[in-house]
Amino acid sequence: MPNFAAGVLKFQKNVYPENQSLFEELSEGQNPEALFITCADSRIETGMITQTGPGDLFICRNAGNIVPPHTEHTGGMTASIEYAVAVLKVPHIVVCGHSGCGAMAGAMNPEGLESLPHVKRWLGFSKAAVSIADELGQDMSADEKMSLLIEQNVLLQLQHLRTHPSVAAALAKGEVELHGWVYDIKTGGMTAYDDAQKKFVVVDESHAK
Repeated sequence: MPNFAAGVLKFQKNVYPENQSLFEELSEGQNPEALFITCADSRIETGMITQTGPGDLFICRNAGNIVPPHTEHTGGMTASIEYAVAVLKVPHIVVCGHSGCGAMAGAMNPEGLESLPHVKRWLGFSKAAVSIADELGQDMSADEKMSLLIEQNVLLQLQHLRTHPSVAAALAKGEVELHGWVYDIKTGGMTAYDDAQKKFVVVDESHAK
């Protein structure tokens, strides 16, 4: 905690004064460019990865970057998605998985989660992705199969997003676009799902135009 407190003091002394006008503007409201759904993993620093600042992203994080399919049950993800799309009118939604995801390792081996009943039930929302990885990855190495699962989980959560009424309505009106990304922690690389090619491709200069 002393390190965090020192960070707060540094922010107040150095960072805030240099950006005071921005923070004063942000105090009046927010207009984020995207809803960014990613893993709660401590190694994922969204602002650093995307080079965005305060007010740019409406961020939802949880174990496994999971989006439960819409039901009448109210949960934090459901409420946040509804608010971001229906109220903030975000034009983009990104689901971003990552390499070395412990949640996906747990989803692949649920028998090891008996002592973590809430985690086990939560990762059940990735079960279809596990089934696809098991079927398509029979001849793959363990690392290749895990990479496949991480990608398939992102695609599955994009499917789940489409079941949310606010997202479905915005998609029908052409007011929002869905994106699937996977971040590689070791290399800093990012891939994005290309619907035309039906595969994940490296994010390059063409994506920045």
